[in-house]
Amino acid sequence: MGVMPETISVCCAACGRRHRYTAPSYPCACGAPVAPELDPRGTATEVTHRTWDEEWIGVRCAACGTESRWPRPELGCSCGTVLCVPVDGAATGRSGRAPGSRVPAHRAVPVRTARDAVTAAVLYLRGLGHRDVRRAEQRPMSGIGLAAPGIVVQVDPTVGPASVRDVECLWLTAMAESADCLYFSLAGYAEEARARAGALGVPLFVLDPGGVPRPVNAPAVALDATAG
Repeated sequence: MGVMPETISVCCAACGRRHRYTAPSYPCACGAPVAPELDPRGTATEVTHRTWDEEWIGVRCAACGTESRWPRPELGCSCGTVLCVPVDGAATGRSGRAPGSRVPAHRAVPVRTARDAVTAAVLYLRGLGHRDVRRAEQRPMSGIGLAAPGIVVQVDPTVGPASVRDVECLWLTAMAESADCLYFSLAGYAEEARARAGALGVPLFVLDPGGVPRPVNAPAVALDATAG
C-alpha cells in the first residue's frame, strides 16, 4: 500500500466547514518519527463520547517495523465540534528519516486538555524505555492511571496540587504490584506531598504548558537523567 498524503481535507460533520489537517508525528523507540496514515476518502465523525480503547490506534514504524499505540487524530472545528479524523485501516506509520538518524525518544506536546497531559506523559515514558504503556486497570482516586511492565504512573491534570494522600496511594499501588512508580501533575504538589514522596522515593514531575515534564524532587532528577 502506498503512502497517503500527509495533509488531507476534513469536512466538519456538524457545520460542513472544510479544514486542512496534517497528522502529528510521534517518536518511535528507534528514534524515527512516525505518524498515522490518513485516509482522504474517509469521512470525519463527531466525537460525542470517549472510551480509552477508541482514543488510541496502532501505528507501525516504517524504519524498524515496531508498532506502537498513539492518540487517534482529532480536529477541533471553529463551530465547537471535535472531529475524529479518518485514518487508513492498516494504520501504517511512515518515517522521514533513515534508521540511523537518531532523534530524542520523547517530544513535548502542548498541554491544553487532560488528553494532552496523558500524551505528554506517554511520550516521556517512551523516552525512559517503556513501550507498552496502557490505561491502568486500577483507577486512582484522582487523575488518570497508566501502566507499563514494571511501572505504574499517575497523571493529574486537575488545577489543584497533588496531596500527600495521592502520593501515598500511588506508592502503595506500586508496592502491591512490585513495580516502580512516578507522578505527573499540572498544578504541582503540596509541601507535605513533596516531602513524603522524597521519603518514599517517588519521582515527581510537573508538566509545564509546553508539555515538558520537569523533575521537582531528587528521585525525579535521577530518573530524568536516564531519559533518552
